Amino acid sequence: MTKTPDRAATPSTTGAAPGRGAARPASPVMPLGEHELGATATGSYHEPHSVLGAHEYEGATTVRTLKPLAHEVSVLLPDGSTHAMEHEHDGIWVVSLPQAELPAHRLRVTWTEGAEPVELEEPYRFLPTIGELDLHLIREGRHEELWQALGSHVRVLRGESQGADAVEGTSFAVWAPNARAVQVIGSFNGWDGRLHALRSLGSSGVWEVFVPGIGDGETYKYRILGADGVWRDKADPMARFAEVPPATGSVITTSSFEWTDDHWLAERAAKDAVSSRMSIYEVHLASWRPGLGYRELATELTDYVGEMGFTHVEFMPVAEHPFGGSWGYQVTGYYAPTSRLGTPTSCATSSTRSTAPASA
Repeated sequence: MTKTPDRAATPSTTGAAPGRGAARPASPVMPLGEHELGATATGSYHEPHSVLGAHEYEGATTVRTLKPLAHEVSVLLPDGSTHAMEHEHDGIWVVSLPQAELPAHRLRVTWTEGAEPVELEEPYRFLPTIGELDLHLIREGRHEELWQALGSHVRVLRGESQGADAVEGTSFAVWAPNARAVQVIGSFNGWDGRLHALRSLGSSGVWEVFVPGIGDGETYKYRILGADGVWRDKADPMARFAEVPPATGSVITTSSFEWTDDHWLAERAAKDAVSSRMSIYEVHLASWRPGLGYRELATELTDYVGEMGFTHVEFMPVAEHPFGGSWGYQVTGYYAPTSRLGTPTSCATSSTRSTAPASA
């Protein structure tokens, strides 16, 4: 990895020539203090988006990115030109371009000398994925659909730059009001949280980042710097799926399931619940008939309960939990069905509910 001495925290210029060989005048680089650069390089800065990405400064645009293991890094513009970045500080690369409004851009990174460069999206060029109303309700403790706002969500965004193309990726958001810094670590970044530090969204206590190019199936955790200065790895409490215990990682999962049980719901609504007979069968799924998964249980349990004359089934906890002996009463993921019995896809084995017995 090639490095140049750290820059002083004063305005400077950079005059690296664009890829087509044409010279361009030097442009001023947006100055930053040693604390901002140092904390950003270690992934412990609470506002990484104010350092990384593109920022207008004195009629030009300063672009910074954190690529600590890179050999060379360039900015790639839509016209095909490339603009070499200089190493600034402990894995942070910088270039200043003369445009005050930078068009959509990507990064061209060469990881080792002689290797082919790869093109990447910059995570720090996207607006927050959580709206002001969500943040207001979270701040007041009145948000009634937190699983929609927090957690990991595969989505398509456009960057802040003019003419930005749609980019698919995953947004991450977690409520950690006492944290000094938050990172997302996972299979997509070699579990190196420096590369994807989240930004603090003020007094809401929410931290957020959008990571381009990743989606369903990636495993992740949050790495949180506590008020005591200690980093701790945490599973996502809003995750929709988790690794099979004893592994504890959360898994990005998107549900495409749609219910088609309107007829059953209409029949249930027509009944008088107070006067209707009720006989409840309580069951712990994992120990009812050990070895069965969600798909098999959906058939065998329904048949058994119907034959025995029960009208309802009461499930003991099916949400993810670390210790099987707790029977699910030590929940770590309220929105994630336990992976011991299958995946979220296998949970949705059928889009219709059985008419006998009724579901609790």
